[in-house]
Amino acid sequence: MCNNMSLLALSLSLYAVSVITLTYTSLSSFASISAGKLCTLQNSFEPSFVAQGDFVIGGIFPLHYNQEMPDLNCTYRPPPVKCNGFDPRAFRWAQTMRLAVEEINQSPELLPNYTLGYKIFDSCAYPLTGQRAALAVLNGLSEAESPMCSSSYPLLAVIGESGSAQSIVVSRLLQPFRIPMISYFSSCACLTDRRKYPTFFRVIPNDDYQVKAIAQLLVHFNWTWVGLVRGDHEYGRFAVQGLLRELQGTKVCVAYQEMIPLLYNQQRALEIMQVMRSSLAKVVVVFSAEGEMTPFLRDYMAQNITGIQWVASEAWVTASVFTGSEYYPYLGGTIGFGIRTGHISRLSNYLQTINPQKYPNNPLVQELWEALYGCSPSLSSASQLPLCLGQESLLEQHSAYMNTSSPRVAYNAYKAVYAIAHSLHNLLHCQPGSGPFENNSCAQSNSISPWQLQHYLQEVKFTIAGEEVNFDLKGDSIPYYDVINWQRGTSQNIEFINVGLFDGTKPAGDELLIEEDRIMWAGHQSEVPVSVCSGSCPPGSRKAVRRGKPVCCFDCVPCDSGKISNETNSIECTFCPENFWSSEDRTSCIPKKVEFLAYDSLGIALTVISAVGACLTIAVFAVFFHHRNTAIVRVNNSELSFFILFALTLCFLCSLVFIGEPTVWSCMLRHTAFSITFSLCISCILGKTMVVLAAFTATRPGNNIMKWLGPKQQRAIIFSCTLVQVVICAAWLIDAPPYPSRNTKYERSKIILECSVGSSLAFWCVLGYIGLQAGLCFVLAFLARKLPGNFNEAKFITFSMLIFCTVWLAFIPAYISSPGNYADAVESFAILGSSFGLLFCLFAPKCYIILLKPEKNTKQHLMGKEKKEHVIG
Repeated sequence: MCNNMSLLALSLSLYAVSVITLTYTSLSSFASISAGKLCTLQNSFEPSFVAQGDFVIGGIFPLHYNQEMPDLNCTYRPPPVKCNGFDPRAFRWAQTMRLAVEEINQSPELLPNYTLGYKIFDSCAYPLTGQRAALAVLNGLSEAESPMCSSSYPLLAVIGESGSAQSIVVSRLLQPFRIPMISYFSSCACLTDRRKYPTFFRVIPNDDYQVKAIAQLLVHFNWTWVGLVRGDHEYGRFAVQGLLRELQGTKVCVAYQEMIPLLYNQQRALEIMQVMRSSLAKVVVVFSAEGEMTPFLRDYMAQNITGIQWVASEAWVTASVFTGSEYYPYLGGTIGFGIRTGHISRLSNYLQTINPQKYPNNPLVQELWEALYGCSPSLSSASQLPLCLGQESLLEQHSAYMNTSSPRVAYNAYKAVYAIAHSLHNLLHCQPGSGPFENNSCAQSNSISPWQLQHYLQEVKFTIAGEEVNFDLKGDSIPYYDVINWQRGTSQNIEFINVGLFDGTKPAGDELLIEEDRIMWAGHQSEVPVSVCSGSCPPGSRKAVRRGKPVCCFDCVPCDSGKISNETNSIECTFCPENFWSSEDRTSCIPKKVEFLAYDSLGIALTVISAVGACLTIAVFAVFFHHRNTAIVRVNNSELSFFILFALTLCFLCSLVFIGEPTVWSCMLRHTAFSITFSLCISCILGKTMVVLAAFTATRPGNNIMKWLGPKQQRAIIFSCTLVQVVICAAWLIDAPPYPSRNTKYERSKIILECSVGSSLAFWCVLGYIGLQAGLCFVLAFLARKLPGNFNEAKFITFSMLIFCTVWLAFIPAYISSPGNYADAVESFAILGSSFGLLFCLFAPKCYIILLKPEKNTKQHLMGKEKKEHVIG
């Protein structure tokens, strides 16, 4: 069980040792009196650098980025955690703190007559070892240094820590002593909680601004499908939560969230890489520290994964450990938000003074030489590297340590020291009687408490290198970020190029400024990479979210007919106005096509047929008029024949009224003209049929019927039958006349101009009356079909009525099922068809005899064997 709980046991044991040490240090006199013993250090932890002064400040830096946990079997006291992986970049931060202290001590204006001292410890970029460093800062350097049980060590403030997880631990340890802490690199938004961290300050913007900047970056480049990777600590957890909160209401979705274990596990890292490799998300946002990313990226490169566009948090976007040329194929093009650069004039010269000869007993300086030159300056070193003199010159190529042209984190550490110095300076120059403490008192220079310094730290405001430094009520500083892009330098190494700025003090929407033309993307590409779950839906379509998927995963569905979308990635298609319809590509509304029976191909055909029919009718009229004295014309009642030909001419011409755009007058004229002319025509045929039937019946003895069917009576029959139709049409026009209408129901993409009948009852009454006339005519003609004579006109009337009725019976279903202009065309064809049927059936045989068989155009031939001649009319 001990082996399975090694990390927990180690944490608890070290924490217990620390608490015992801290408790004995704090409860000084009680321990010495009651126990009669001196307090003793429970563990030894030597500082990296130390300097005496009137006022001492602590410094905690991640001088190593990896840890080696001891094997615990519960049979012996566990050895301390071993720190591995020397970080020259963090070592530079620590040296910057030392430089700042030296500058302040040499300044005649800042803290004159006083000096600052410091103690700098290594946190190993891990909360557990960060806790150890914090406890060591609180204690004295050795048991012999001071009577530890009589007072705590005079520590006024602490500069640290880098990681937010470590800062949380350190801040909680310092809180009971009310010692203020200024972090140079901890950006977790959780640290703004003044109830939990009342003594915490920082010179780096908190992650609320960073996640806001990253969210704006993702939206700016339209990366809607991204992956999130974070470290297993508060910094990563709060940053991811903040980013997800910022992304709400945007078009950006998260494809996956993965976590790098705090104690690196290669198997888990490979699982994360497999997710990255298989995902469509080609943009990966990482909230992690340099220490966790180093082994992760090493395995990432071993897997030969490329094509990922990294978005780095400020914790590793300027990490010099990744600037080697071997990283470029995998990390080139990385973009992220880094701390703003500053200027430290003496830093480069100061760093060059650090060498093994000046610090022969400092193991960190030896590790620096091993990391920079690959050699060991000391025989006593456990390293198996070749020996070197320790006098080698530090060059610019050692960018991990000598990058002083644009210091970022180092500049933050520099500002933090000056913030303490200015606050202490203000405290020491307090005017008695106008102080901020009880009774307007000031702090005593020989007994300054850390909480008194914190009061001045909260109010401090100064300018350094042209930048104003101050803290808000939550201990945060002004939010500025540089947009950093990883590009290939002249020496093939990665260089951090500034390509933009995020200014959190500007109005919403104006904070981010990016010079896109200066950015080099992943794969050494100049075009912005695409990271989407689904491609953009072009205008004319809409997004349809896939079931069970985030809103960023969708299909593009074409807009339905009558709907449009004129924007990319439209959520919905909008209806066109009533008189408009969607274009073919569904991107705009165009006026609906207006259709009616126009003078186009169909209209022209109907016009030609109508004209031909009218001309033929007139021609027949002319033939009959020219041969009006011949037997065949006289025997068939020439007056009625002329009436029929006149009516047929009107029938042919009335079909022209159905062609053209409907108007109020044309709609009223269409059906009335058609019905009256056809009623006149059928009335004439009915009169002729009655005359034919009466003529042959009158030959029987005692039959005197013909005196009742004289010319006047025939005209009266025609007039009265036609008058009934006229009365129906007049009532129709008075009550509910036909009118032009716009039909959009049959075909929504078109407007069909048609004539509405107004009253369906009147319309069908008109047709019914014509049908009644035709039916009566058909019955009478059918009865007279077998009357004697070589030319029995009743046969032709019967056949003509049969064609007429057939045409109009077929018309009814065709008319009902045909919309708009087709209905008009059907009615026109019915008019023309029935008219041609009447014309040919009634007059073609007569014209044949008149023109081609004149010898048969005699009374004797027409009467057959009958000797008695009957002249009709």
